[in-house]
Amino acid sequence: MYLRTWQAVALLTVVSAALTLAQIPRDTWLTTAALSLSMGVAAATLMGAAALLGGRIKVIESLFGGLDRVYLTHKWLAICALVFASIHFAFKAGVSEWETASILALPPAWTRLVRQLSFLALMLIVMLALNRKIPYHRWRWWHKLSGPLFAIVVLHWLSFKSPIELSSGAGIWLAGMSGLGLAAAMYKLLLYPFLSHHAEYLVVNASPGAAALHLELEPVKNPIPFTPGQFAFISMKEDTLREPHPFTIASAKNEHGRVHFVIRDLGDYTHRLIEKVSPGMHATVYAPFGRFTRKAGAKREVWIAGGVGISPFIAWLNDEHESGLEHVTFFYFFTPGREFPKAERLREIAERRGAQFVPVPDGPSSADFLQRFSTIVRETGPSDVEISFCGPRGLLKRVQALMREHGIPPSNLRYEYFEFR
Repeated sequence: MYLRTWQAVALLTVVSAALTLAQIPRDTWLTTAALSLSMGVAAATLMGAAALLGGRIKVIESLFGGLDRVYLTHKWLAICALVFASIHFAFKAGVSEWETASILALPPAWTRLVRQLSFLALMLIVMLALNRKIPYHRWRWWHKLSGPLFAIVVLHWLSFKSPIELSSGAGIWLAGMSGLGLAAAMYKLLLYPFLSHHAEYLVVNASPGAAALHLELEPVKNPIPFTPGQFAFISMKEDTLREPHPFTIASAKNEHGRVHFVIRDLGDYTHRLIEKVSPGMHATVYAPFGRFTRKAGAKREVWIAGGVGISPFIAWLNDEHESGLEHVTFFYFFTPGREFPKAERLREIAERRGAQFVPVPDGPSSADFLQRFSTIVRETGPSDVEISFCGPRGLLKRVQALMREHGIPPSNLRYEYFEFR
């Protein structure tokens, strides 16, 4: 059982509001001042939590069930923080019945300035995080400002006159969440490249295909351990290719420690990578991440890959330690002429391991796909069909709708989110 995004947001918001209301007279709980103060505390709390989740900390990844879920929650924490901060900004967070004081005294002019800047800082963080039109290499460096900008928000609640004392429950809560958030932000900004789990690799093969690339890396010293289906962040040691990008590992463990990646030309960075990478180059690989694994002892498995989502399934097929593949039906969705690797090659690998391979070049409305899927459910039973999915969001929604039509429990679906922005 993993923590979901809505549960994290709700839990942090409810705790923030409850601790805030405990600091003010009960007869003022239903005022706009109480609403404003509660939303201000919740906004600062969610920002601290978002910064904590951005630190790529293993314990937190395990709590949410994968780094993809962590980044999704990270995004929604920031969005909700902006909404709560807007409510806080719209109403005065104080009434005459409250006894107020600031924890950190600043001149009145500076207090007002910090208040305005804190809201602008939060708005800037969220706008930069959600704007997909910003090229990644620029977005990445601008997003690094999130930590210093969060420090302005912390300065605001310390200098703002409120009924919350530092020694109170709400004060300790705010200080704790702010401290964790700032520590995680500084770790990610300054220490992550040195303390995180990473290793140096050498490019030994770079084979381009149809708007795609097969990249093979060999460890310079010690390889990074991983489980087939996990992903890594690759940072090439070349100009214009240094920013780390996530790619799913498309290979199983081997005695040489080599790792393979299948990379699709989907943006400015991947276009440059496919164009410029060549054997002999060096890269830093940060890994492993992700929790995309098969369910042990599954009676019947359906694998569904769309486009570049083929990578984890290639790793599973090539892993000699994986068993039970004779109970697997593997659907591969692709655009004719753009599949990489070729469907024929995947068929060879799948049949060698005993899995049934079904190429689907005509989309999720394919009669062959729908008929085979229905047959599997009818023969096995909806509750015993385990589905592993990796592909674009549109295909995922179609698969989920198909599961509902056939009565397959949502818990029988395993997938990872593609988009980290």
